Amino acid sequence: MKKAVIAALALLVGASAVARADQVVVLNSEEASYSILSRGARAETQRLPLGREPHHLIETPDGKELLIASTVTNELVALDTKTGERKRTIRGIIDAYQLGFSPDGKWFVTAAYRLDHVDIYRYDGNFKLAGRIFIDGMPSHMAFDNDSKTVFVTLQQSGKVVAFDLETQLIKWNVEVGKAPAGVVMLPDNKRLLVALTGEDSFVTLDPKDGSVTGRLKTGKGAHNFFPKGDGRHWFLSNRVEGTVSLIDTKDMQVVSTIRIPGGPDCMDITPDGKELWVTQRFLRRIAIVDLATMKISGSVATGKSPHGVYILKVPALPPASPLLRAASTDPAPK
Repeated sequence: MKKAVIAALALLVGASAVARADQVVVLNSEEASYSILSRGARAETQRLPLGREPHHLIETPDGKELLIASTVTNELVALDTKTGERKRTIRGIIDAYQLGFSPDGKWFVTAAYRLDHVDIYRYDGNFKLAGRIFIDGMPSHMAFDNDSKTVFVTLQQSGKVVAFDLETQLIKWNVEVGKAPAGVVMLPDNKRLLVALTGEDSFVTLDPKDGSVTGRLKTGKGAHNFFPKGDGRHWFLSNRVEGTVSLIDTKDMQVVSTIRIPGGPDCMDITPDGKELWVTQRFLRRIAIVDLATMKISGSVATGKSPHGVYILKVPALPPASPLLRAASTDPAPK
């Protein structure tokens, strides 16, 4: 009898752990909250308060924590990447709209979109500010070179991209590239930097040595944010105004597929099995689920107002089940 009780408790604990791991975290940037979604049930299970204006998030180099930046309250909230549970709060990280780690995990950088500065921290599990560089133009997104020597930051208002030396915190170059540059990625060859132009309908290719524009590819109005497909060659790009996501072959530099996603597609993540792409819909209070085999939307889930960053816990999903809580309103956001 005792053994049976212990076994039953073990099963319950195991099921609870799997349920927690079956989570998608979505930041509701205009609602001071984040949603916890069930991948298996395709429903919102919780909506939790979080500072003010949470926009972006990133996994720590050791893969143990998910850092959510609460922009206006100047703090990072750390979640457990396996369970989604809150672990700690790091205060004094000023206006962290966007955030990123260098490939070697030794540098942590934030872009203060509202206050116009870029902060460079030395990172060893703790955050030590190495330099704060004030620069006009609304610092937005960032990418690092593969050698962890340089960080590239887009300036949406001024239409420029700026390169900072991580060790010295000095500007290497600062060049104009087009209207409202946003998402930026360094390709695996370390020779090409892709920059999405949200004020236009294209992305441009830059030479990371000096910022010179070496190419351009049209994708759709409001080209905004990149996400890797995972093969080192193909990248997704959300076109927020056009209402599409483009799949780009970065070797041949062409659009190989276009997915129609209404409501301002923005940030993205891919499920661990590589079968689904989840895309936040900023203007619909929803997140779209794309079947990558057909390149079409297979479903969507209601979230809070202006969903922005998204992170999928990297474990198998639960089978479909009834939602724990009623989903949020699906009325379009006024913004």
